[in-house]
Amino acid sequence: MQDRSHLLTEQRLADSTDLDAMSIADAVALMNAQDARAVEAVGAERERIARAVEMVAQSFHTGGRLIYVGAGTSGRLGVLDASECPPTFRADPQMVQGIIAGGEAAMFRSQEGAEDQPDDGAAAVDEKDVGAMDVVMGIAAGGTTPFVHGALRRAAERGAKTIFLSCVEPVPGEPVVDVAIRPRVGPEVLTGSTRLKAGTATKLVLNTITTLAMVQLGKVYGNLMVDLRATNQKLWDRGARIISTITGIDRDRAIALLQKADGHVKAAIVMHERSVDLPGARLLLEKAHGKLRDAMTLSNDEIRNVD
Repeated sequence: MQDRSHLLTEQRLADSTDLDAMSIADAVALMNAQDARAVEAVGAERERIARAVEMVAQSFHTGGRLIYVGAGTSGRLGVLDASECPPTFRADPQMVQGIIAGGEAAMFRSQEGAEDQPDDGAAAVDEKDVGAMDVVMGIAAGGTTPFVHGALRRAAERGAKTIFLSCVEPVPGEPVVDVAIRPRVGPEVLTGSTRLKAGTATKLVLNTITTLAMVQLGKVYGNLMVDLRATNQKLWDRGARIISTITGIDRDRAIALLQKADGHVKAAIVMHERSVDLPGARLLLEKAHGKLRDAMTLSNDEIRNVD
């Protein structure tokens, strides 16, 4: 059995040694102050996070996938981020995927022993038929999870780009990866409970990578989620507001335009800005590789020359 006591995530936080004797108000203040350290730790890794964004965006441009691999909290956060990409960016559900040790059941009930088998991680990568166009991102707050190590090694063997996210210094036997992101959040308020600061830092990193990679694909205009199709009342309302904000037309006209565009916000905006019908808007967007800014501003000749 490996001695993990030297890892930052396993050490005791001096400020919380009397946690069980603290007032609730003091304990809340302590946790809030410690959570702020997660943001600082992620900020210190911004250059490596930027490299990860570039890698993932390039993968998406070539038809590749981002596949998260983790166990416990780390695995659940990967699955969560993957599940939120389709509704946020109208992304293909296959584009971002999550693998958790123990399978789907581990999302809802702890399967602690599942993380100890590196061969299972490798088999999960094989099952996804990972290849050279893909990026596999292993998530292990304490850095030592065998399931994640096995998955990363197999992904590299299969030609994929690899990213490792942990909250500790490099550990012996750690896989060699293309990018290592290490937000060092320090000891947890509750010793060893990496669902706290380490979990917060993990979610911040994953949010940043997928959000900014999707921006590179043209899923966003300004800071607006323009690659949206209205499928319920909330999205019809949001879509109309986005159209009004970008085009300057009033809400009623925006709703009518969205209806003509079959609920597609991007297409509705192009229809208005380029004075074309829905098929024409879709063609312009296709020529602009889905980038609304280009579809709105470039001439037809310029659009044909967009890389």
